Amino acid sequence: MKLDRSQIIQEIKACLHLAIPLAAAQLAQAATNFIDTVMMGWLGPQSLAAGGLGAITFAMLLLVGTGVVSAVGAIVAIAHGEGNIRRVSRLSAMGLWVSLLLSIPTMLLIWYLGPILAFLGQDPSNVQLAQSYLQAIVWGFPAALAFATLKNILSALNHPRTIMAIMVSGVTLNVAGNYVLMFGKLGFPALGLAGIGWASTLSFWITCGAAVLYILKHREFKPYRIFGHLSQFDRTAFSDILQIGWPVGVLFAVESGLFTATAYLMGALGTIPLAAHQIAIQTAAITFMVPVGISIATTMRVGLLIGQANPQGAKRAGYVGIGLGTLFMGITAAIFWLFPQQIVGIYLDIHNPENWPVMSAAIPLLGVAAIFQIVDGIQVIAGGALRGLKDTRIPMLIGIFAYWCIGFTGGYLLGLRLGWGGVGLWLGLALGLGCAAAILTWRFHWLVGRMRVRG
Repeated sequence: MKLDRSQIIQEIKACLHLAIPLAAAQLAQAATNFIDTVMMGWLGPQSLAAGGLGAITFAMLLLVGTGVVSAVGAIVAIAHGEGNIRRVSRLSAMGLWVSLLLSIPTMLLIWYLGPILAFLGQDPSNVQLAQSYLQAIVWGFPAALAFATLKNILSALNHPRTIMAIMVSGVTLNVAGNYVLMFGKLGFPALGLAGIGWASTLSFWITCGAAVLYILKHREFKPYRIFGHLSQFDRTAFSDILQIGWPVGVLFAVESGLFTATAYLMGALGTIPLAAHQIAIQTAAITFMVPVGISIATTMRVGLLIGQANPQGAKRAGYVGIGLGTLFMGITAAIFWLFPQQIVGIYLDIHNPENWPVMSAAIPLLGVAAIFQIVDGIQVIAGGALRGLKDTRIPMLIGIFAYWCIGFTGGYLLGLRLGWGGVGLWLGLALGLGCAAAILTWRFHWLVGRMRVRG
């Protein structure tokens, strides 16, 4: 691909136009879990460990569903590039049906997750606390997944700023709801961890409702009739979403499952390692939301340019996204490495001697997290670029190999067999993510290089 400075600058601007509000929206979404985790710490180390266990499990299941419906954004972006308004409408309606059908079995799983956590070796008292949180937040799952679908549609149609505004408002509501329901303010009973779950549920439904109202009221969306075909089943559109989306869901499952399994192994090591892990993983999850936003923007840019029969532009869009993500994650890696004690202080009172064991365990984990920040950003954006090409099945297999064969196996051997504990488990994460970053980037380069301009 011949490098043209003006085209690269133009692509950077186009990517940032989408990526900045999308990254802000992703940060707002992650802030729900982040704020929940911080406020869990106010209830004590055990509530932080148990509630964090529930939060990371809920987040994993929501991420899997989000992966499936992310296909809606990729296909809508291509249809939008082709100027096919009717297909945009039908894909949008079927995307919402997919989100509803995915929600039902997932909610049942969340509701009965307690015995599974106990079977996986978690402390019974931690399981009981985690279950109180999960059985409250479960009712927000359908709204959260429907909003993820609407977010993809709005992004594909170039309305990312609205998503950002809605999600930031939802975070504000979540903070207030947590405080009121945790501690029993304004006449409400003190619900502890369950109160945090109910506040998140309320936040999910309000943000979903706000997105629906925006689409219904905005003139630009009237030709697309986003909700106009909800009662008309379109087998082709439904099938297209599932065919492209299910491998993405599996990919997200094996990736987030790697982190969740690591959390379970940490829980088996004890409450202090689990609490330390929760601090490190929630911090990494916050910074990760920026490359996730860039990844969504890259998917839309690549899909739009493919729809316009411009593979060279699509290639440029993919590499610009990867470059922007690498730059950002390099900065956050330096922050993790240089200021770990200050990061721990966000979650716990580091001047309280009772919290020193958790701080001592968390600081080395943040050092390892600094190592995998960069490769984590690269792999998620490269995966987004491949989704713009509607390539999802091979990336799914790459993810299974990299995350589990390399990442989990390496972490298990280093952490448990060689006795490196939590640091060893986290080094395994870094190995798996680095492997995925290299292979997914190469595949994008190879696929888009084989394409030719049509007609």
